[in-house]
Amino acid sequence: MPTDVIMPQMGESIFEGTITRWLKKAGDLVLKDEPLFEISTDKVDAEIPSPVAGVLSEIRFPEGATVEINTVVAVIGSPSPDAPPDAAPVAEPAKQVPAAAGGPPTPQPAAPKPPAVAPEDSAVAAHDGERIRSSPLVRRIAKDNNLDLGQIAGTGSAGRITKEDVLRHLSERGAGSVPVAPTGDVPAAAAAPTLADRLEPLSKMRAIIAQRMVESLAISPHAHIVYKVDMTRIARIRERERSGFEQKNGVKLTYMPFIAAAVVEALRKFPIVNATLENGAIRYHGHIHIGIAVALEWGLIVPVVKEAEGLSFLGLAGAIADLGGRARTKKLKPEEASGSTFTLTNSGVFGGEFGTPIINQPESAILAIGELKKEAVVLTDSEGNDTIAIRSMQHFCLGFDHRIIDGADAGRFMGELKKTLEEWDRGID
Repeated sequence: MPTDVIMPQMGESIFEGTITRWLKKAGDLVLKDEPLFEISTDKVDAEIPSPVAGVLSEIRFPEGATVEINTVVAVIGSPSPDAPPDAAPVAEPAKQVPAAAGGPPTPQPAAPKPPAVAPEDSAVAAHDGERIRSSPLVRRIAKDNNLDLGQIAGTGSAGRITKEDVLRHLSERGAGSVPVAPTGDVPAAAAAPTLADRLEPLSKMRAIIAQRMVESLAISPHAHIVYKVDMTRIARIRERERSGFEQKNGVKLTYMPFIAAAVVEALRKFPIVNATLENGAIRYHGHIHIGIAVALEWGLIVPVVKEAEGLSFLGLAGAIADLGGRARTKKLKPEEASGSTFTLTNSGVFGGEFGTPIINQPESAILAIGELKKEAVVLTDSEGNDTIAIRSMQHFCLGFDHRIIDGADAGRFMGELKKTLEEWDRGID
């Protein structure tokens, strides 16, 4: 019996979604819970799984269409009982062959089409010459983390590598160091895309980002202040503890939880930086909800660590890793990408010294994190003697709404952040 596939509601305030990509095409066999299509809303991007196993018999809306919730977007029919379990061949209609003069055309049976390889089941070559079946999402995760899919055992149908397989591999072994080479034997320099003049419509996510950035600059008089922080102590702690921390807790030890913990400490002491201007009054929030900006291939999203003031260092590290991972694999819930009171954005991951960020409304401040790098620094001891030493230094830039945050408040907040990071004296359990 045919099963309707509907546009789901991805949150109470969301009433439509844009179909950004079909992962299957009409006539393809789909498995229950297998990714069927991708959607974009004003909160999150997400993969929508198939509700049943069967053959995708009808697609009612093309990629790029914005569809109201609870609208039927596709239909899945039952597979033929005679069809092999791993394929759903679709036969061409019978062709008409002209008959002898005066006679009716004679139907000529056509050979069935070979099973189409759906995008999510497309294969890549393995080292041993076999073929590896994986989805675009799996290949994107592998590319982002320099993973060799040939080293990952697939638990899906016909050995297909699932998202769970690659995430399990990441959690157990971490990112790899496999260089991503261009396809074929074309030299890397020659594999660069050819420049071409073209006009592409904004994606749903990009259009929303554009709108919010313009609105933020129009709403808030932005001011920025930059501090340089000596992260040497943090760098040494991380280098010494990272292996044991990851083995014990199953979470990679990055710099972000150190920074987030220092931010929480500073926001406790200077709550105006965590406040919001509301109807001519200042709303001092009872909790610290930290947004962590995550750059995606298709845009930017800000998952939120809720009530960060109540989390331990390990709790912060785990929450940041979990939210970031699910943001990249389109598994966030809408409520996990809203409600932040302060945002962190890591422009340094791309090599930037520092950035001057735009405030994430309705917040009043945002902290941009620059690249961590070693520099020659003049150190002065208690007796006034100067020496030159190699230190791990990092720029931090606070963007703030000057309507409610004065430069003095911003400076005090940044001074507290700098002190906590440079004199780190707490555990990481």
